[in-house]
Amino acid sequence: MTVRTRFAPSPTGRLHLGNVRAAAFNWLLARRHGGTFILRIEDTDTERNVAGGEEALVEDLRWLGLDWDEGPDVGGAHGPYRQSERDEAYGAALARLLEADAGYPCFCSEEELAEDAEEFGEGRTAQRYSGRCRGLSGEERAERIARGEPHVVRFAVPEGLDQVEVKDEIFGSISYPTKDIDDFVIRRTDGRVTYNFAVVVDDVDMRITHVVRGVGHLSNTPKQALLFDALGAERPAFAHLPTVLGTDGRKLSKREGAASVADLRAEGYPPDGVLNYLSLLGWSHPEEKEVLTRQELTDVISLDRVGRSDTQLDPEKLRWVCSQHLAAETLQELAGHVGPFVDVAQYPAALGHLEGVVDTLRTRLATYGDINEHLPLLYPAESEVGPRRAELGTNVETRKVLSAVREAIAASADWRAEELDKLVRAAGAAVDAKGAALFHPVREVLIGTEKGPDLGMILAAIGPDEAFRRFDQALA
Repeated sequence: MTVRTRFAPSPTGRLHLGNVRAAAFNWLLARRHGGTFILRIEDTDTERNVAGGEEALVEDLRWLGLDWDEGPDVGGAHGPYRQSERDEAYGAALARLLEADAGYPCFCSEEELAEDAEEFGEGRTAQRYSGRCRGLSGEERAERIARGEPHVVRFAVPEGLDQVEVKDEIFGSISYPTKDIDDFVIRRTDGRVTYNFAVVVDDVDMRITHVVRGVGHLSNTPKQALLFDALGAERPAFAHLPTVLGTDGRKLSKREGAASVADLRAEGYPPDGVLNYLSLLGWSHPEEKEVLTRQELTDVISLDRVGRSDTQLDPEKLRWVCSQHLAAETLQELAGHVGPFVDVAQYPAALGHLEGVVDTLRTRLATYGDINEHLPLLYPAESEVGPRRAELGTNVETRKVLSAVREAIAASADWRAEELDKLVRAAGAAVDAKGAALFHPVREVLIGTEKGPDLGMILAAIGPDEAFRRFDQALA
């Protein structure tokens, strides 16, 4: 069996960490088994769709590296992949259910539904349908439809069935009493099909083998299982991921300030680090490893290690995981990723020696965007350090040290941190200065503070022109 998974978002806004987590698990599971990952757009709720919504979620998924094998933009053998383009498929499936008496037209008015809810509801709402129209004859149904009476189509829950048994890969076997499932609507009076019906038809047509989604969909599963059975299709393997809670312990939502994927991208989070963190929301590595490459994740991901308990977002844990991914990058890779985030207007010189800058600051970074927070260490405000440099230059012993260091590095054609560090120490030895007597004044002249990165790294980061300017400001 070829594993076929899908992610089916609605174009109603940007993806946040809670809902993109389901996409990550579906993608990883498909890649783990050499299967197919499908992107499907559930865009039939036109009132909630937002302009540019589909383009935004596609952008988010591509940034995260969750590429799809079939979808609205890449095509595939089982499309269309937008629900708004699938009316023909829904009509054909609906006709099959009606022909098999697994569905029927319901002409009940709102008043009749309300009356039935009071009589049959036992405290329930009008969502509990009495079955008033289920017993209508074929002739009466045809006559009323011919007269143009408005009607919905309902699914006929099988009679004589006490329980709907569903196997979930995470929560195990679950039984739902059929008395709690009314004959639910599958097509509205305006001709639009409902979510439960559309998603099953889509999954059947697209040959989905694994439905991996949030536990909030668990209540939909018995209805969908009955629809799979009625359509004569094999049920997919269901797996419901535990709920992701926000830092306040409440369920994540776009309205409750959940971090969006777009926000993380704009702040410079590494996509591999974000994917790694998403995998840890409810799942654990067999060896309890937490920092995993994309390949390591696809090698070991499995549903049997997903827990049932709710999981909570931890922004600090996210930053830590991402910092470990940054630490694993080569200097060239990291500099290339950091470059677009540098505030060039405020730190124009940084790009000229970017690898040196990044090498000096890399242990302080959890995201690429953190660079601007730490650049003041190498490029302090002149108003703060200029007067101090001039003051340092008035001390005879300090001038001797600064002059020796400047002369030593000026004679070098090798501007690597290791070589510069050796030259600084040698210059200090030549004037009998070592330890704090050497490092403190030189570091103060360069960055305005006695403590900080190694002097060789500072010099390599700011470059010779800027280094000599700072020395000369003290020695003038």
